[in-house]
Amino acid sequence: MGRIAVAAIVSMWVIPVSILVNRVVPDPYMDEIFHIPQAQQYCKGNFKSWDPMITTPPGLYYLSLANVASLFPGLFFMQSVSSYLEVCSTAVLRSTNGVLAVLCSFVIYEIITHLRPALDDRKATLQAVVLALYPLHWFFTFLFYTDVASLTAVLAMYLACLKKRYQLSALLGALAVTIRQTNIIWMLFVACTGVIDITLSNKRDDEKVDDSYVSVRKINRLTSTSRVTMGSNLRKRKSDGAVDKSDISVPRTSTFSTTQKSGLLDETRAITLTLWHMKWEILVSFSPFFLALVCFVAFVYWNGSVVLGAKEAHAVSPHFAQIMYFSLVCALFMAPVHFSLGQVATLFQSFWKNKPLGFFQVLMALTACFLSAYFFSIAHPYLLADNRHYPFYLWRKVIQAHWLMKYLLIPLYVYSWFSIFSTLGKTRRKIWILAYFLATAAVLVPAPLIEFRYYTIPFYFMILHSDINENQNWLLMGVQYIALNIFTMLMFLFRSFHWDHEPGIQRFIW
Repeated sequence: MGRIAVAAIVSMWVIPVSILVNRVVPDPYMDEIFHIPQAQQYCKGNFKSWDPMITTPPGLYYLSLANVASLFPGLFFMQSVSSYLEVCSTAVLRSTNGVLAVLCSFVIYEIITHLRPALDDRKATLQAVVLALYPLHWFFTFLFYTDVASLTAVLAMYLACLKKRYQLSALLGALAVTIRQTNIIWMLFVACTGVIDITLSNKRDDEKVDDSYVSVRKINRLTSTSRVTMGSNLRKRKSDGAVDKSDISVPRTSTFSTTQKSGLLDETRAITLTLWHMKWEILVSFSPFFLALVCFVAFVYWNGSVVLGAKEAHAVSPHFAQIMYFSLVCALFMAPVHFSLGQVATLFQSFWKNKPLGFFQVLMALTACFLSAYFFSIAHPYLLADNRHYPFYLWRKVIQAHWLMKYLLIPLYVYSWFSIFSTLGKTRRKIWILAYFLATAAVLVPAPLIEFRYYTIPFYFMILHSDINENQNWLLMGVQYIALNIFTMLMFLFRSFHWDHEPGIQRFIW
């Protein structure tokens, strides 16, 4: 019932807002001027045509062909169109993301209920609906961009991996990579989490067997002791105080306890040992992921770059400041969780309790952020010139308001990351958190352009695994998202402007 309710609720805003967007903005806008003509070439069957300005693979165009093909019979029967090409319009191509948004909400609900099986339908439905309202995901539902398709494919891949359907997961991962190249990182991350789950669940099974074995030995020892005690009432023995050497200690095959807090080294050691004993099983289960990785490496070697077109504008750069921007943006999108007085007090207490280590961690984080802000803060030409994007104004009005400003924001960046780690640490193991951080860095650091769209997938992985049990926090985030969505959509539709050096209507966009 919950998944149907989620899909129905999401459809209730996808349909009317899509109609409104297509009525006010009927023509392709911004990146759509590349994507829509390319998809229409595919509708004509011209698969050899390629716009050199497009940087991403054609996965979205193939998905849109499936959407167009599903709509054509009905529209042709109603005599709304006379040919297949007529169906391949801007509005219909945009509707591909509308369909995927509904499907994505369904996948999100399934992930939530899988990760929290004790959660009732109402809470799971509330959380799925709030996540479907996430502003970056919500806004691009109504345009022909790769973001919604990319997120849906990645989350579907993760859901399949959680259900231990690894071949399907790898297939969906390959689809995700054909939509956006950086999804290869998330495919590796999902495979990594799958390996972690297999090895640690195997450890738990071993521990259960060992614990049962220890319990049986203890019972036998108690029984033997009681018999000796009864016998001692009849006669005294010199060996009354003797201990059976076989009961002194019982070897434990487990090196990792799931019931105790462990360090990163303990988890790594446990996983490595189990991985070695299960190497053939792991190799067989995850070989499809390895095959997809090999294909991707071959493509990069053949193409000479990760991106397809406009390679000069998307050259790989050491943009470490992206990690800082991401932490603060995501913490702000979860403001009721990360910027509550309770969270601030919890972090302060944890640092105070472990004063030497805690203060050392803070000092190291502040140093790393300072070096990133000083040496690796990149202002891409697109960021400085394109006033249609909100990061343009944040860069000029906030980060560049004063030369000290980018350093004054460092404590907020550090707090945001520590708060994120603290929230994830309540439900995830340290090695999972490390893998998540490395995957996020691998996606964001090479990107020279500040685009909040790039933060969407790591944000979803973060919030899906965050320990947020209070309905109040979810409701507050829902209100926050709705307010932002109304503002950004009204700005996009009704606050258009013109450039002197270029004809056409310009609109504000994420």
